[in-house]
Amino acid sequence: MAASLRTALQTSRSPFLARAGITSARFSSTASKQPTLKERLSELIPAEIEKVKQIRAEHGKKAFGPVLVDQLYGGMRGLPALIWDGSVLDAEEGIRFRGKSIPECQDLLPKAPGGSEPLPEGLFWLLLTGEVPSQQQVAELSRDWAARAAIPEFVEEILDRCPPTLHPMSQFSLAVTALNHDSAFAKAYQDGVSKKEYWGPTFEDSMDLIAKLPNIAGRIYRNVFGQGKLPSIDASKDYSHNLATLLGFGENEAFVELLRLYITIHSDHEGGNVSAHTGKLVGSALSDPFLAFGASLNGLAGPLHGLANQEVLLWLRKMQSKIGENASDEAVKEYVWSTLKGGQVVPGYGHAVLRKTDPRYTAQREFALKHLPNDPLFKLVGQIYNVVPDILLQAGKAKNPWPNVDAHSGVLLTHYGMTQMQFYTVLFGVSRAFGVAAQLIWDRALGAPLERPKSYSSEAISQMFQSRS
Repeated sequence: MAASLRTALQTSRSPFLARAGITSARFSSTASKQPTLKERLSELIPAEIEKVKQIRAEHGKKAFGPVLVDQLYGGMRGLPALIWDGSVLDAEEGIRFRGKSIPECQDLLPKAPGGSEPLPEGLFWLLLTGEVPSQQQVAELSRDWAARAAIPEFVEEILDRCPPTLHPMSQFSLAVTALNHDSAFAKAYQDGVSKKEYWGPTFEDSMDLIAKLPNIAGRIYRNVFGQGKLPSIDASKDYSHNLATLLGFGENEAFVELLRLYITIHSDHEGGNVSAHTGKLVGSALSDPFLAFGASLNGLAGPLHGLANQEVLLWLRKMQSKIGENASDEAVKEYVWSTLKGGQVVPGYGHAVLRKTDPRYTAQREFALKHLPNDPLFKLVGQIYNVVPDILLQAGKAKNPWPNVDAHSGVLLTHYGMTQMQFYTVLFGVSRAFGVAAQLIWDRALGAPLERPKSYSSEAISQMFQSRS
């Protein structure tokens, strides 16, 4: 099976390599040829299938925690109901990608030459396999994505015809959904592919999806904000560098490094958040990865999810205009209290699961301390970090008074000149594709069923407990 997959993958790349004038010798190595991501995945799937069978045989009939009525009315908060292999979110430790913390990922995953932040290519490999890839494997993945990066002309036309007043996330979702036109999974399913082989075309679609997102995001950014003609993908550069170039920031190496960190820490956050769960739910209907991820983006576009970083930046700028730059801690405290007394929340603070400072916030803060320690907005974010938790605890407004990832990301993007807040969630969407796609591939490999939880009416709940009294 691995040999046939290798042949198919090489065949799919050959037209691009020929057009680019690239020979296989250019990428040859004195070391032995290491498996590609698809080849390694094909080796891992049989053992994982057996592992799941064993878990179900040993534990399938055991209870897994009670369900409270409050959880049904409270958005299923904390209800154990999903399998999600790429990452687990611990209330105290924060996110772990295949068991590895963000600092561990920063340390272990391959870097670009001269860079210090992990390459998202390595993170995707980790999400899929649970293994840290080699530099050679990551470089090969970068080239593969570059080879797949072009988007169909009709999708370009769709984006070019969108009015600039249409929100970037709406355009993003529209374009991703339209990629379904060339779905390998949809075609294979129509042709009667075996269930055991579902993962193969799903993998191809997922790779195409991730690869094409920079071109889509870059086209939206330039159309809406007037940045000129879109440059070409450079097959010799990594994913984040190409994305930065398409956005017009490729010459700024610090911004490229920021994107590498940004995509890595935003890639996955367990399966219960809106965008991840939506992708899994829609994918369970055997919708192809483009349709499933298009649905994810529509969830991510909500103000309680992906738009939160925009809300934070608006609040910071409003505060800065009110109290000025280099304001005292007392002035910051007074403004925070005025926000709470006005019936509003402090954006960027609190989290549905976390009960400590979000490690993603910490990673961004460390990046800022290294690259932009004197930025006025960053200084304000630091002041807020020092005063807000105590205020929230005093006010009794949050179980978790600590900052989350959204409290910081907008400030970093603004520093490097990306001031268009409406676009920030598109970058979040590019990142979230990594986690959604990785889980969807495994769902198809393991034969995950259609999701169909049981629902109850309020009247049924009332009658249920009346009969027990």
